[in-house]
Amino acid sequence: MLGFDFELDKLKQEITRLGAKRVLLQMPQGLKPQALQLAQLVTSCDALPIVLVDPCYGACDIAQSEAEGLAADLIIHIGHTQMVNQTKTPTLYIKAHTNLPITSALKQALPLLLNYNTIGLTTSIQHIETLPSAKQLLLEHGKAVLIGDADQLLYAGQLLGCNYSNAKSIANQVDAFLFIGGGIFHALGVALATNKPTLIADPYDNQAYPITNQAQRLLQQRYANLQAAKDAKTIGILVGLKLGQTHLLQALNAKTTAEKSGRFALLLAGRELTPEALMDFPHIDAYINTACPRISLDTPNKFPKPILTLNEFRVLCGEISWTDMLKKGLFEN
Repeated sequence: MLGFDFELDKLKQEITRLGAKRVLLQMPQGLKPQALQLAQLVTSCDALPIVLVDPCYGACDIAQSEAEGLAADLIIHIGHTQMVNQTKTPTLYIKAHTNLPITSALKQALPLLLNYNTIGLTTSIQHIETLPSAKQLLLEHGKAVLIGDADQLLYAGQLLGCNYSNAKSIANQVDAFLFIGGGIFHALGVALATNKPTLIADPYDNQAYPITNQAQRLLQQRYANLQAAKDAKTIGILVGLKLGQTHLLQALNAKTTAEKSGRFALLLAGRELTPEALMDFPHIDAYINTACPRISLDTPNKFPKPILTLNEFRVLCGEISWTDMLKKGLFEN
């Protein structure tokens, strides 16, 4: 199926084992073109497939309430590894490894790595099986290579959009990072989390390019966003309602901190914390995000008011400095 391994035998076996008759298919945007083929496979197992059209933002975003509302016997969650330990509805995680060749993109990255001796390798789950061959190619070209294994994720070298522990575990030992995969989303997170030069080897477009300048621009935007929130008197504290994004204790602690600093704080809970949803609260001066940290970082200019991560809020309240926050990371809530 277009370069992805959907573990079809495993999928069929799980449907049969559970005797599932109604199956909810959940997948990120980039894999939705494969929904028809997957639905046909589910149908061949004498089960009814239902494809969720809502966005899926990661392993934290499990469609449990949707499954209950649709009386589904099984959730098939595609494109991520397990993050939420327990769900009421049985959940099968399909990693969707890709078999795209990476050699061309890696060779294009080599000239960009000339000034760096030790390289940290990272990737998303789709390309995790390519790390050994990528490491070997870099070794053959005289590079030392490290792959972080921080025990917080299932695989060494793996990244999540909100978890860069594998990269951070080796940041002090490498000169630069090389991310294997498409787009800038994960690589930008590596650069922000480690403050190291970061490059992308993209096997989809067969190209390689640095991301460091984009990371620096984003940090400048974050600092400007923080300054814009300095005079905020009324704070909206965002609480995610998705299974892996609900951090109520952190939200309550942020409310206490806000009130100690003389601000009024209001908890705002939702599944989809979009700019459009927040426009209904015109009296909020700034937002503190305790849900997915990428909400604050990816489209801040679309929000009607400044939106801060928890650590940025600590800077705002004088608990930590901007420099210390950068060392800790924008992503760690």
